[in-house]
Amino acid sequence: MLHIFSKKHYLKDLLEDFVDIHCHILPGIDDGSKSIEESLILLKKMELLGFKQIIATPHIMQGLYPNDELTIGNAFQNLISELRNKKRNTLVINPAAEYMIDTNFEHLIDKEHLFTLKENFVLIEMSYLQPPINLKEIINKIILKGYIPVLAHPERYSFYHDKKEFYKDLKQYGCLLQMNLLSLSNYYGPSVQKIGHFLLENKLIDFIASDIHSNDHIEKFSEIILSNKQIKYLQKIINNTKKTFLVS
Repeated sequence: MLHIFSKKHYLKDLLEDFVDIHCHILPGIDDGSKSIEESLILLKKMELLGFKQIIATPHIMQGLYPNDELTIGNAFQNLISELRNKKRNTLVINPAAEYMIDTNFEHLIDKEHLFTLKENFVLIEMSYLQPPINLKEIINKIILKGYIPVLAHPERYSFYHDKKEFYKDLKQYGCLLQMNLLSLSNYYGPSVQKIGHFLLENKLIDFIASDIHSNDHIEKFSEIILSNKQIKYLQKIINNTKKTFLVS
């Protein structure tokens, strides 16, 4: 018999003590938060959702967001100072970066000095228009330099949607995969949601993160409803993210 009033399972209920490894909450240095005031609002709402620790990952992208340890470090220190002034020290926040795979990134690899998520984990992304021609070689180069590549939101690269086997190739290359929470809904479109579910069900996702850029993203988290199957898969990924990146 159909239970019309069956309990709904919301994503937000899984976010207690969440460890977020990908978000854009540092003020004024990329397409995320535009000011310290906006950052404070975002952090407050993340805290209310249950977030415990956050790794801020501003873009480093040639010609658009030419960030480095100095610009990221300054934005981070300005935000931390303001949080201290307001006596808001409950969230643990650390800085890192999200690297676009471009010519500049290849030069940075050669210098062996990347701004990592933790230890040797480095967050990377690629253009939404087309993949790097030499992607396998770049991943291999990252690994040879002693880093572990974590590819941000693989479900959002539409050029792989009809090449599902390539996601398995990425894993074989040694690349770990980080899915966005919003990909569990149709926020980025139905095809992204479909691939997100495919990656979950085939156990290809290693980590999950918010990729928060704005208040709109946070508001959408509260609307996402999950199936029992999705909850089972997600809980394991959330636990693995926490186990890998939690700072004790």
